[in-house]
Order: sequence, then C-alpha cells, then structure tokens
Amino acid sequence: MTKIGTETVAILLAAGESRRMGQPKALLPWQGTSLLAHQVGAIRSAGVDRVVVVLGHRADELKAELEGVNGVTWAVNPDYLQGKTTSVKVGLSAAGVEQAGTLLILNVDQPRSAATIRALLELHREKDGLITIPEYKGKGGHPIILDASLLDELREIDEETLGIKAVVRRHAQATRRVDVATPEVLWDLNTPEEYQAALEAGS
Repeated sequence: MTKIGTETVAILLAAGESRRMGQPKALLPWQGTSLLAHQVGAIRSAGVDRVVVVLGHRADELKAELEGVNGVTWAVNPDYLQGKTTSVKVGLSAAGVEQAGTLLILNVDQPRSAATIRALLELHREKDGLITIPEYKGKGGHPIILDASLLDELREIDEETLGIKAVVRRHAQATRRVDVATPEVLWDLNTPEEYQAALEAGS
C-alpha cells in the first residue's frame, strides 16, 4: 500500500441532532468560544493542512462559525439521520483527498487540545503505521488517525458493518494504540452531565 500524497486532512463530524444534549453541541461554549470553533482551531493549530466539517442538523447556523476560517471548508450531509458513516463518506468526498497522506477523523463533541492532536500526529508519522488510536488507562479514544492508503476501504464503510471499526479490525496488526497521559482523549459530550464534567476537568 502506498500513500497518495503528503497532506494531512481532518474530517470533523458535526451533523448530528444532539438529542440527548437538548441543544446543538457544536454551539456549546468551550474555552471562550464555541465547541465547533475550538475544534477547528485546535485541529489547524496541531498542523493539519485542511479541515472539512460535515454538517447536517441546523447546518446554516453552524456555517456562520466557519465563515472565513483559513484551511476550513464544509459539506452538508443530507442523509445524516442514517448514521455517522454517511457523514464520514461525505467528508471524504468533499475533501478531495487525492493529495492526502494522513487522515484524521474526530467528532465535534470530542473536544481535544492542539497539543494532544499534534502529539498523536507526530507519533503516527514517526512509526509510519496504518492506523493510530489513543488510549487512556487501557480504553480507546479519539481522534483516530489513518493512512490515506485506506481511502478505498473508508469509502465503502456502512452502519451494518460498524463503520470505521470494521476497518480497524481488518488491520488490527497494523494499528498502533498509544497510551496518553490525559483523559481528554475519552471525552465524548453526549449529555449535559458529560459536558459539565468535561468543562470542570478542562478548566
């Protein structure tokens, strides 16, 4: 398997309805800005060349957070209610990833610092592996970083076969799981309680 290019491209998934949160998670306050703006800024600051944000529910509101941000584009997934895999594929299509060597995939409700993202990218590049996944105390987290040689497989994922998990399982021997010292790689803000706990942990 060979790499297609040299760019690092991130797909940031922000299409969901945020039903359990009760309000759009992407617009929640986070470190002086919105969660969406924070995520985009952290990803770019970590050295990612381009970010494609996949929108769906209340897309017009979220677009306003992205206007004029260098290196950031968006795409709307009309089928977001059919599952996360549809958003991943919309993001890959919109990214025009022909020049990509490395892909990073993250959800908007998984806030990460630029330092954490940068460190994971550096480790991924050093080992020249297929897939890198962070872990905290033995539990897998995000973002997931993948070599662009897996693009064809990523374009074929679906909900029935567990999406990206199926790709990871297929390449278990070439997947590097990296122990990190920060629990932020596990943060997944689905409920008001989880949001409040992460706010307190990150303050």
